[in-house]
Amino acid sequence: MKKVSSYILTGFVVVIFFTCKVSKFTQSQQGNIHQVIHSGGPTLGYSSLSGIKILEKDRLAFKDLNKNGSLDIYEDWRLTADQRAKDLASKMSVEQIAGLMLYSGHQAIPGGGLRGGTTYKGQTYDKSGARPSDLSDQQKDFLQKDNLRHVLLTRVHSPEIAAEWNNNAQAFVEGFGFGIPANNSSDPRHGIVSDAEYNLGSAGNISMWPGSLGLAASFDPELVKNFGEIASREYRALGIATALSPQVDLATEPRWNRFRGTFGESPVLATNMARAYIEGFQSTARKGWGMESVNAMVKHWPGGGPEEAGRDGHYGYGAYAVYPGNNLADHLKVFTEGAFKLKDGTGSASAVMP
Repeated sequence: MKKVSSYILTGFVVVIFFTCKVSKFTQSQQGNIHQVIHSGGPTLGYSSLSGIKILEKDRLAFKDLNKNGSLDIYEDWRLTADQRAKDLASKMSVEQIAGLMLYSGHQAIPGGGLRGGTTYKGQTYDKSGARPSDLSDQQKDFLQKDNLRHVLLTRVHSPEIAAEWNNNAQAFVEGFGFGIPANNSSDPRHGIVSDAEYNLGSAGNISMWPGSLGLAASFDPELVKNFGEIASREYRALGIATALSPQVDLATEPRWNRFRGTFGESPVLATNMARAYIEGFQSTARKGWGMESVNAMVKHWPGGGPEEAGRDGHYGYGAYAVYPGNNLADHLKVFTEGAFKLKDGTGSASAVMP
């Protein structure tokens, strides 16, 4: 009897040991794109073109972004964003950190910079034989040589090409340095003018909505939040992670040429609309940050609506803001009580455009 019991106990130990070694993730591949799906954890993506390998620790998967064969703090998705950022910053050069403070010029896909001079392997796009989703020479330069990661996308050939270009860009930057991803961004793309700069190419394939003034005219923050949720999914499908919106300036100067991009002149209405818009973009399924979240960059602090005589603060001739009746507090409320005080788990707008 003792001998039988010994066998049973040994078998039990072996079963437990074997079970503990089973990974808590599965992997799949489509073309060059790999997905690592954790049970109850995050889904990781990477390209086989970048040379990235997966590290396994505690039966979990992590991307070896700097290719040193060990799990660095910044690569450990179990840790806080602050811990990871501090570790990454400590490893970076001044030039690399400075690059993360830069923004690209406006980029069309294909065609690169809107101001011309774009080449593909030294030739113009038409003569190069490049695919629409290929990165231009200039895009490779600012991503690798200038350490830039914030890319402003304008018109795109189609949603499919935009997604393919994003995959190519992410695979490119994943392959060197610390594997810091590109943060593609866009001004509003869902307006009613289908051939406008930021709609061009994707109009008809993404949903189209009234502009901000039209949304405000609904007096319905829930509708605006629904818009943000739909738009964020479409942005992510296009490879866009940051919305250069909403524009929450109070429209107190009717001569201002950006009047139609606002939620109107009411501090209370604009505050509620700003909060709803950002919550819709940033919160996945209203549960906080998730795979469909898009960073919202609220603008233009401290409120760009009251420029003198309606001139635009983007330019030198619009350098002066005027607050009739000393109403600066009204212009700030949309930010401090709306954009910076969310209720959905993401806390605040991710970024501010001055």
